[in-house]
Amino acid sequence: MTAGSFRVMELPKHPSTKKSRRNQSRGKSSSRPFMDQQVWKDFPEDLFEAVIARLPIATFFRFRAVCQRWNSLLTSKSFSQHCAEVPQENPWFYTVTRECLNSGVMYDPSVKKWHHHTFSTRPVLYDIPVASAGGLICFTGFDHRDYCVCNPLTQSFTELPIRPIKSHSQCCRAVGMTVNGNSTDAGYKILLVNANGDYEIYDSLRKSWSHQGNMPASIKRPMTVNFGSRVSIDSTIYFTRSYPEAIISYDMATEVWKQNITPLPSHVIDHALAEYNGRIMLVGLLGKNAATCVCIWELQQMTLLWKEVDRMPNEWCLDFYGKAVMMKCLGNKGGLLMLSLRSTFSMTSVLVNRLVSYNMASREWLQVPTCKVPGGRKRQWVSYGTAFYPSLTSTA
Repeated sequence: MTAGSFRVMELPKHPSTKKSRRNQSRGKSSSRPFMDQQVWKDFPEDLFEAVIARLPIATFFRFRAVCQRWNSLLTSKSFSQHCAEVPQENPWFYTVTRECLNSGVMYDPSVKKWHHHTFSTRPVLYDIPVASAGGLICFTGFDHRDYCVCNPLTQSFTELPIRPIKSHSQCCRAVGMTVNGNSTDAGYKILLVNANGDYEIYDSLRKSWSHQGNMPASIKRPMTVNFGSRVSIDSTIYFTRSYPEAIISYDMATEVWKQNITPLPSHVIDHALAEYNGRIMLVGLLGKNAATCVCIWELQQMTLLWKEVDRMPNEWCLDFYGKAVMMKCLGNKGGLLMLSLRSTFSMTSVLVNRLVSYNMASREWLQVPTCKVPGGRKRQWVSYGTAFYPSLTSTA
């Protein structure tokens, strides 16, 4: 080797010597040509943003470190416009593990991979994701009094103003979130529904809470709303309630409440609302005698009855036979669901948590890979979650 030059000396090859796979991959990577600076220096500057906006979202964790200019794209208006032109990808699932509440674990179903991410801005006070819209997630604490909104990719974060003292004393039953248009540039709104029928709305443009009053008298109180069962379609938020069984909706744009009596399917234990192409769906744990299975229903618009459209594979259902099973929906967006199925062995009392996903478009059930501590083998127990569309430009 001389100064300014480098020469690779090849050893004589022996017919009996066979390279290992590791050595073969090293040889391929070392022979890969470098990018020709003479070619790439003339690449049009206005195309960089268009190309980067179309890269897979997962590359975001790496491309910011390339140079200061690429890092500054997140605040560029032209880059935001390029991102708005790209169709929304599959939603991700933001989950919180029991081991570390301040570390978000995001699951990308398109590549079946977990991304571990630690918030440097969000206080530990806000540890439960309760709603999402436009690439933003709304968090609260165990007391459901204080709230914050953030973008988990860019860590754009804002604490919402303190609600009135009277609201603090009321138990929040449901939370919903919508955006004013196609992106958060036009603002977003958050709806809180209390047990006595009172509700309040946070408007990001006004940066304040407004007490909207009480629900119509036709809606029975106290509210027995399933906290995790809600979906948003355009500007309308839907909730399920019990006693009587019904679907309650509120339109953020028209400020109109509606209630439709919709009895649940027979033998449903746990359930949650979902949506697909503007249609209201239901995922539920069906338990009859010793058999347990997860089913998918669609709400019929004319009769307001649930029609079964799919159910979990039989071999999966057999794994739960004779066991106590609990279901929790960890998020639903764009017809994609993630479910937590917790089963208990009656003989040993061992609690098992299985994560599964369901795609309503392809009707495909998949087992979600185990979430493990980075660099280790220890499994992490997923406790809470919500689905969101990953965004590089949404700001809280």
